[in-house]
Formats: sequence, structure tokens, C-alpha cells
Amino acid sequence: MKRYLLFLGFLLSVTLQGQELNLVPFASGFNAPLDIKNSGDQRLFIVEQGGRIKIVNSDGSTNATPFLDISSIISSGGERGLLGLAFHPNYSTNGYFYLYYTNPNGDVQISRFSVDAQDPNLADASSAISILTIDQPYPNHNGGCIAFGPDGYLYIGSGDGGSGGDPDNRGQNTMTLLGKILRIDIDQTSGGLNYAIPNDNPFAGSTTDAQEIWAYGIRNPWKFSFDLATGDLWIADVGQNAFEEINKVSGTEAGLNYGWRCYEGNQIYNNSNCPSSSELTFPLTVYPHNIGSSITGGYVYHGTQAPWMQGYYVFADFVSGIMGLVNPDNGVIEMTQNFSPNWSSFGEDIDQELYVSGFNGVIYKIEGVVLAANDWAPTSVALWPNPSKEVTTISASRPMSQLHVYDSKGAQIASFNLGATTTHTLSTAQWAEGWYIVQVVTESGAISHHKLLVQ
Repeated sequence: MKRYLLFLGFLLSVTLQGQELNLVPFASGFNAPLDIKNSGDQRLFIVEQGGRIKIVNSDGSTNATPFLDISSIISSGGERGLLGLAFHPNYSTNGYFYLYYTNPNGDVQISRFSVDAQDPNLADASSAISILTIDQPYPNHNGGCIAFGPDGYLYIGSGDGGSGGDPDNRGQNTMTLLGKILRIDIDQTSGGLNYAIPNDNPFAGSTTDAQEIWAYGIRNPWKFSFDLATGDLWIADVGQNAFEEINKVSGTEAGLNYGWRCYEGNQIYNNSNCPSSSELTFPLTVYPHNIGSSITGGYVYHGTQAPWMQGYYVFADFVSGIMGLVNPDNGVIEMTQNFSPNWSSFGEDIDQELYVSGFNGVIYKIEGVVLAANDWAPTSVALWPNPSKEVTTISASRPMSQLHVYDSKGAQIASFNLGATTTHTLSTAQWAEGWYIVQVVTESGAISHHKLLVQ
């Protein structure tokens, strides 16, 4: 399935008006936490960059003894370390879990471990079985996320190998495992490996392309997740110079090319030896670097404590500290809220409530607060005409206070203090052809982002 750079008619969005995210400290005292997972019960497992996994109980208390300590077999610091954790779907019976870390050589390592047969709060550190090793040419862009999909296969998000700008174009090279989403069957073995290739992988059976590849054209996927209700795959891919991107596709779509290093978000980055744009899959949404410059991917919310968030994708930014919600239907970032911590990861508990980790060592539980009964009414925002040749009118059902426009490189090119008005007309006649991001701020502080194409 291809996704094209085409936007016709006007874009209609809804902004969640007057809502806010309330972060409640849940547990603290962790050292650079990078992942939060549950194993099918009330416990949360907190992954620390230095190589330890600690258990937090439902009352917020942390077990004194770590679940596992592999600090002696990893390299850590910068973007290296113990980066990801995934429990086998049958963990309650087989006790298997999988770790993503950088080994002492700095290469990516995926290994399987087992829980201690006598104590569910301890892992067997001697049980490691190597699943996959990926040579990592540079110390950055190590990826780090692993998760089981609804199909029971293990998905692995690898970075493009590092440096800047993907100098060897690894994201587009289907003979390497770097810059990819990989998919393997860890319940089978084949060809002398501790895993097998699913028959419906896009390059299964190939003698030239890496058969583990599920998708490619990825820069540095700092967290991906599957929507538990729909099976959709959400990938947060950290940007280069201008945009952070969020991708959403059906979890059954194989062989998609997300465009890096040819494109950063919707914009050309380096189009040397690149396929046609019609062969690429473009992001559901992006945001410019003046808002944030290192996205931390989250989850689609399906808990019960914040009903107004139901079905929305929650993300954050490690650098700027913002947290936001994305409408899955149209990709509009309908709400952003500024916080101070460096958000390193999200996690779900057994009840599908969300948690977020600050790199400062605090784990927060996310709760939604309704400020007033009439705040449930959404604000609709429309841009018309879109594409624009000379002017575009922006209208909203509630008063707008500010309007900001960003070009394809993420630079702000226009800013308006509107006071309190429901319409504003932009003159686009002197703007260069291409894509722009229009940020609308309502009187109540709700923020939404909209794509505008100027022709």
C-alpha cells in the first residue's frame, strides 16, 4: 500500500478543548529508565540504561533486589545501554523474555532470558541465549525497541547505524538490518539460527535481501507500539534537522518504505539514488524542531481513567519536555502540554493505563483531568483552500489567540497574535511552493497542527 504526498480540499480537525494531562508520581529512584513493560500481571518492569531491570508493584513500591542485572555484559552511555524489553506472549507458562542492548563491542544484541524457576521476581542471569547480533558502525542511532505483535512474532526497531544523515544510505539498503523494523518467529528455528523467518515477510526466501526485514527507510525508531484495539502499528522516528515524525499503518502491511534518508518527514532530505515518492510511505503527522527535537513514542490509550483520551495516540519529546495527543483518523496533533523532564519511555499496565518515565528517574502515571463540563465540546479547525495559491482562510469554532507557520525545514516564517477571533486569512502568494505546518493556539491554550500545501 503506497501513501502519496497529496492533500486536496480542506483539512478539518478537532482540538480537545480545556483538557489537560495530569502526571502523578508513581515510583522513583531509578537510574536512567528507558523502558516500562508489564508481564501480564500487576507488576511493572523498569529497564535502566545501565543494565538493570527493577520491579515496581501496584502500590508504587520497588523491590529491593533487581529482577535482572546484566551491567557486566553491555556497553552503556550516550545512546548505548540496555534499551528494550519484551515478554513472550506465553510468558506465564514459558518464562521467556527478550532484551535489546548494546554489547561490549557496541553492537546491537537481541537475547532471550528466562525467569527463575523458583522466584517470579528474579530472572536467571545465566539463561541468556543469543537471538540476533547487528553490527553497529557508530555509537548513536541504536534503535532499541522490541515488541510482540498481535501475530505473535517479535518486532525489532533498529536505527540506521549512526553518524548523521545516514552516510551509507543504510535505511534504503535492504541487504542490511540497520534502519529497519524487523520481524522474526522466535518459536521456531531455521538455518542454524535461534529463530525462523515468517513466510509472509516481504523478503522471505530472498538470497540478496535480508529476510528479517518487515519495513525499511527508518532513521532511529525510539519506540513503536501496536494499538491493542485495531492492531495498527505506530512508529515514532527521531528526525535529523527539521521534523520529528509519527507513522501509523495497519499492522499487516509488509514491505513499506518509510523514506529515510531520501525524506525527513514529508520533505526531501537527500534524493540521490532514491525511489519515486509514489513508492514511499509518508508519516501520519510531523512536528517541527522548535517544538521538540527527539520524539519518544508512546501508545494509543485504551484505559478508563481518562475517557476523553480514548483512542488517541500519546507521545512526548525527550528534549523539549512536551507531551501530546494525536488524532488517529487525521493525524492532527490535537493537544500539546509542556513539562520539564526528559521523557524517555511510555508503558502500559495490565489495565491499559499509561505511565511515562523521566530520564531523571521518576515514573509517572498519566491521568486525564476534565476542567469543566462544557469543555467536552471539541473545537473544529478548517483550512480552506488547501492547497493554496494566494490566500488561505483558517476558521475555528472557538476563538483563536495565536497562529504560527513553519516551513519545510522547521523554521518559523510567520507568527500572529490574534486576540480572540474565529477566522484569520493568510496571504501565501509570496511563499515558495511546498508544505507548511500551521500551528493554531486557542484562547484556552489548546494547540493543533495542520498541513498546508502552497502551489
